[in-house]
Amino acid sequence: MANPYLFIVGCPRSGTTLLQRVVDAHPDVAILPEAHWIYHVLRDPSVVIENGAVSPGLISALLQHPKFATLDITEERLQRLIREHPGLNYASFVSRIFDLYGQRQGKEIVGNKTPGLVRRLDVLHALWPEARIVHLIRDGRDVYLSMTNRRLYVSDPEALGSSEDPLASAALWWELNVEQGRNARALFGAERYYEVRFESLVNDPAEVCASLCTFLGVPHSKAMVTLYEKRKRKRAAQGARPTRDWRSQMTSKRLLKLPLGKPWKNWAMRERFRIQPANWWNDSHEVAT
Repeated sequence: MANPYLFIVGCPRSGTTLLQRVVDAHPDVAILPEAHWIYHVLRDPSVVIENGAVSPGLISALLQHPKFATLDITEERLQRLIREHPGLNYASFVSRIFDLYGQRQGKEIVGNKTPGLVRRLDVLHALWPEARIVHLIRDGRDVYLSMTNRRLYVSDPEALGSSEDPLASAALWWELNVEQGRNARALFGAERYYEVRFESLVNDPAEVCASLCTFLGVPHSKAMVTLYEKRKRKRAAQGARPTRDWRSQMTSKRLLKLPLGKPWKNWAMRERFRIQPANWWNDSHEVAT
């Protein structure tokens, strides 16, 4: 199986870290830590030369990236990859980095969880069109609650409009990410795209894990559910805050302020996330019924 074999993506604060840990518990699957460097280093034109081969400049760019440092791959090892495979293109070079990570973990199948890649699926498809995409979707109102104690990072703040209402900004941010993620079905093909609902994961982990294994083409593993159950018991023993739930944590007054017109109407449609692929800023945006 060629790596990267799968990518776990989703709107930030949707529970992708939980899903990463559950999938990584599978005895045959390793999930690489967040890898923003995949697209960050491509901003530097010196990392790839004219014929598409990677250049020595790529090594310094990778080693300077804080997220890449977590992989603990030495400069000498990266240089060896280039020496052993002259003319290696960027996609193949990164694939070998995934292979190295898998070898360390003793696993053949290697994927990655980087929520932000949900907005860069065109880049992933250009590099690895055969990869599988696992798109995690969580109720947008709970995503907002999860954002309340974390600053919302947006690379282009003007894209969210001029609203100063944090809830309105979060609504746009959530909708943008969900729609971009669902565009992967058209990019990669329905057979390589799989949606997971966060609520289903926490309420019926056994069913979700079994379905996910089927999608990935790997044997079902109880280890995935066991990890989730252990985590759940540990959190309960530590008195950890329960999973956010807008039904009990958002006041009726706040809920009534949710705008019902475009592009907010998805928030008011309970249990409906069947958004038709469309540009998030397009006035023709509609919700499937």
